[in-house]
Amino acid sequence: MKLGIIKERKTPPDRRVVFSPQKLSLLKKQFPNCELVVEPSDIRIFPDEDYKRLGFETSEDLSDCDVLLGVKEVPIDALIPNKKYFFFSHTIKKQPYNRALLQAILEKNIVLYDHEVVTNQNNSRLIGFGRYAGIVGAYNGFRALGLRDKLFQLPKVETLPDYDAVVENLQQIKIPAIKIALTGSGKVGYGAKEILDHLHIKKVSIHDYLTKTFDEPVYAMLGVLDYNQRKDGKQLDKYDFYNYPEMYESDFMRFAKVTDYFIAGHFYGDGAPFLFTREDAKQEEFNINLIADVSCDIDGPVASTIKPSTIADPFYGYDPQTEKEVAFDAKNAITVMAVDNLPCELPKDASEGFGDMFLEHVIPAFFDDDEKGILDRARMTFNGELTPRYSYLKDFVNGK
Repeated sequence: MKLGIIKERKTPPDRRVVFSPQKLSLLKKQFPNCELVVEPSDIRIFPDEDYKRLGFETSEDLSDCDVLLGVKEVPIDALIPNKKYFFFSHTIKKQPYNRALLQAILEKNIVLYDHEVVTNQNNSRLIGFGRYAGIVGAYNGFRALGLRDKLFQLPKVETLPDYDAVVENLQQIKIPAIKIALTGSGKVGYGAKEILDHLHIKKVSIHDYLTKTFDEPVYAMLGVLDYNQRKDGKQLDKYDFYNYPEMYESDFMRFAKVTDYFIAGHFYGDGAPFLFTREDAKQEEFNINLIADVSCDIDGPVASTIKPSTIADPFYGYDPQTEKEVAFDAKNAITVMAVDNLPCELPKDASEGFGDMFLEHVIPAFFDDDEKGILDRARMTFNGELTPRYSYLKDFVNGK
């Protein structure tokens, strides 16, 4: 089979790639019969010469490839009919801005595999950029803290060469005695935790976090049952919450009363209660004044996230009383960081990490008859139609 690494064409430009030159070499070593070609790109974090130096062909013509690998959505006019594609289509939640893309994929008889639904048999995600979203999101929150309160100055992540440089800069600053709440127990949450640990911020129990004061910065990791409770008062497990989210209501206010900085790294599922509402944020006892919303669900579970921010302009303020956007350092505002493409700020490390996961979990499936069902679960379209697993998108495709 022949794999093509495609050029990223989405605006704003994304410098990431599925396989760095080094990871592509590992692929070739493990699967020597696999042919590989790289589409030239002037924005990719790894120059074309790096691929050529390792013996890989670069070509503008990918028409003879069996599978094409990209990161972000492929513009409709760049889609090659009758091909197999891997990329983040951002359609599984019926995102209206990508309806035309999914329609075009079906019209062009393209087999689409979406990175977001590469899962194991328990439907746990196997690949993604979540760790780097958590890392950059938490770092950006501290950068906002330093700028707003004139405590220190951290450089933008996008100006740093790699993750090691991020860590090096963190070692130069001192965090005041604040309380930090972190939601999320997946790759995003643990990516953010790396930043907290690099800053030597002490992790404390939920009980101590809620009841004690500290003369040093501390953080607590919150599970879904820490900030949600069943309406009927029953004490069940997290799987009950996942299966019956409508039976729960938010108990997040008990954390909001004592938290200074909130890092939102959780996955928000349909039907789950909002963590806090706009009315909650108006309350005098609501103490949070800085939020790094890595999850970035607009007008959703984190009421202050009223729009995504950008890498160029990552912070804005939310005035709880007027429910309007203000300056990020305005008095009585909640400072918000809600960049929705955080891993783009660490393109080298993010690409290398993604390539490791893709090589481990996806590439073998092409050579072992998809023994673990990886491809089957990730295949959204086939023969110009939605596959049964994604048939729920039919009305969405039809414009309903």
